[in-house]
Amino acid sequence: MTLRTNRIIQVLALLVLALGAFGTLRAQTDAPALVLKGQLTGKDNQTYRTEAFTVPDGTTRITVQFEYTGRDEKTTIDLGLLGPDGFRGQDGFRGWSGGSKALFTISSTDATPGYLPGMIRAGEWKLLLGIPNIRPDSKAEYTARVWFGHRDDPAWTPAVLNPPIKNEAGWYRGDLHMHTAHSDGSCPTQAGLRAPCPLFLTAQAAADRGLDFIAITDHNTVAHANAMRELQPYFDKLLLIPGREVTTFSGHANLFGTTAPVDFRVGSTEVPDWNTLLRNIAPLQGVISINHPVRPSGEICMGCGWTPKPDVDMSLVQAIEVVNGDDPGTPLSGIPFWEKQLNRGYRITAIGGSDNHDAFQKVRKPGSNPTGIPATVVHAETLSMHDIVEGIRAGHVFIDTDGTKDRVLEFTARTDSAQALMGDALAVPRGVTAELSLRATHAEGGCWLLIVDGKPLAAPAPLTQDDETHNVRWTSDGKRHWIRAEVRSADGRPLLIGNPVYVNP
Repeated sequence: MTLRTNRIIQVLALLVLALGAFGTLRAQTDAPALVLKGQLTGKDNQTYRTEAFTVPDGTTRITVQFEYTGRDEKTTIDLGLLGPDGFRGQDGFRGWSGGSKALFTISSTDATPGYLPGMIRAGEWKLLLGIPNIRPDSKAEYTARVWFGHRDDPAWTPAVLNPPIKNEAGWYRGDLHMHTAHSDGSCPTQAGLRAPCPLFLTAQAAADRGLDFIAITDHNTVAHANAMRELQPYFDKLLLIPGREVTTFSGHANLFGTTAPVDFRVGSTEVPDWNTLLRNIAPLQGVISINHPVRPSGEICMGCGWTPKPDVDMSLVQAIEVVNGDDPGTPLSGIPFWEKQLNRGYRITAIGGSDNHDAFQKVRKPGSNPTGIPATVVHAETLSMHDIVEGIRAGHVFIDTDGTKDRVLEFTARTDSAQALMGDALAVPRGVTAELSLRATHAEGGCWLLIVDGKPLAAPAPLTQDDETHNVRWTSDGKRHWIRAEVRSADGRPLLIGNPVYVNP
């Protein structure tokens, strides 16, 4: 065995160990921190009992899953939670769900209905058990699994709290920019006046449009997370993703997938510039997207344009909102800004958002932003918060600017040895020919084109069928390029905007 071969085997062994450690770490992350067990007999009928547990420093979320035996004999156990102060003091009684819920969570931002959100103090907490019925000759056993969350945890943990809405891979359609009563969203009241618009109406409007997911992105707050926690079980076909629009004097950006507090005061002593802000949020495992980057800033739209000083390190940015409401094909389009970053070598995902501020807006017209127009369409392994956010991060995304229910744009690049989807990288050495494949559905009457480094590979060609695939051969010069697909209307307005395949990045 040669020294080189031996070294390769050592590296592979270390890789296997590392992957095993990662799998163990993930299992430990998903596993409960504590498991509490107890038994009941007939003597416990119509009594109360507590199960004490210690909450460590740095805990920002408590999640409890509770189960018990004896239901077939009509045993019933009700459930509540006491903080360190018991029934006295500010941090005392934190909620009661009775027998209605087997799983609950509390944090400073949100809580399962029946429980109170608020800060979580380290110390002794207690599960409060009420036993309204257990027969004299019955016995029962109960198990409580307890998870402790921390500030930097993404919003989809623990996994038991956020199961997939759909457990299958596919294209999922959503709206990534929406406002409610928790910031400046408003809508007509029953009397026809304007009032802050309840989050329920925004979710209902998205469900009516047939969307698979939405992100609520109120300005600089996650106060909406509590309402979302209440609504998610009801909207069991619509994934609700917590977000926020980080709103500053020099630009706006959406942050998805975290409810952790963020100091947004760019220009202050604590947050002198956008680079500081972006570095501060990097550990939160969310996705940050620059919003409407070429909007004018001023009294009409304060801070809406992207004007940070000093220039932002774009390697800290994961996405750009290239379509905001009805701006595709207009001077306000964010596509040129995005393509400029791609030409500089950054791999940044293009997304869209309605920027809806009124859940009752249904019709697209100049200056309006109906829910779901545009739709950001993400290819994800499941319809879950984790997989949608990771699909955006990976660039497995296209934008349907009209927010239809069925248009699809698929784009791949392949060589004899490898294949890449939108957002992926592909090595194509000099002189090697790659096959570029574009598929568009339900876009008949439009025109398809491929774009290389911001320039059309050829003139737009018409789509004459409802489901159409085109293959183009492209020979590499061995240099770095990005290639993406697009479908435009007959008058040149973008209809479907694909993310690139990155060649030799």
